[in-house]
Amino acid sequence: MAGKVSSADYGYLRRVVLARSHNLLDPSRNFLFDAKLAQLVRNRGLDDLHELVERMRRGHDPQLESAVADAMTVNETSFFRDSRPFELLRMELLPELIAARRGTHALRLWSAACSTGQEAYSLAILMREHFHMLAGWRIRIEGTDLCREVLERAKAASYERIEVNRGLPARCLAKYFDRTGERWVVKPAIRDLCTFRQMNLADTPLQIGQRFDVILMRNVMLYFGPQARRTVMAEAHRLLAHDGVLIMGATEQPPEKSLWKAAIACGTCYFRPMKARAA
Repeated sequence: MAGKVSSADYGYLRRVVLARSHNLLDPSRNFLFDAKLAQLVRNRGLDDLHELVERMRRGHDPQLESAVADAMTVNETSFFRDSRPFELLRMELLPELIAARRGTHALRLWSAACSTGQEAYSLAILMREHFHMLAGWRIRIEGTDLCREVLERAKAASYERIEVNRGLPARCLAKYFDRTGERWVVKPAIRDLCTFRQMNLADTPLQIGQRFDVILMRNVMLYFGPQARRTVMAEAHRLLAHDGVLIMGATEQPPEKSLWKAAIACGTCYFRPMKARAA
């Protein structure tokens, strides 16, 4: 496939992905197009990647452009991925938020770029497993992602053995999942806490309703260019409660330092919002 693809073809694909998802791909990673778009090429009855580009050039096809952008989305995830943020939530952050929300009996969490849903379900399991005082509270965990295909998998809440074996404690598997054939399905008590919907983080303003108490936006910013990063983080600041917390990837931090205050607990860095500067 790669033999017929020109540098101009790759450049065109990078521009499509940037326009559709704000995902900034470096030319050194052009090889990813060959692997990630192979299935799309076959599904469209095309011979190779060059032919896909030619079809896209001939006529504006929003659905095809979106399919290309979706395919190039990185969907790496697992249950309780990098356990430290979950320990931070369990030991420090959630107890503080629960005490602060005793008057409303409500908590709202956002798993941004949730992929196939493991992060959102991990949050739900964490709350059911360690915070029994939340029985009767209004708990809402919202997962969003650009890719429709991974969201359908998140909604189905059905996982292969290799997926549940990655990071999920055996006691949680037995307690919060039902086995169906060769797959494991999240039980209703956990699924009912989570909702999933499609969203492009860089499309503003985000129509997402009330503010969140916790936002997990981990390993997302590295795929955006500088302007998109500022846009996404400004929206996160707007959508986070004044005493809420933002958790990013281990190597990430907000680009606009004046909006965020960094803190460290349980060996993990997190961020609290500061008031926006006057325009």
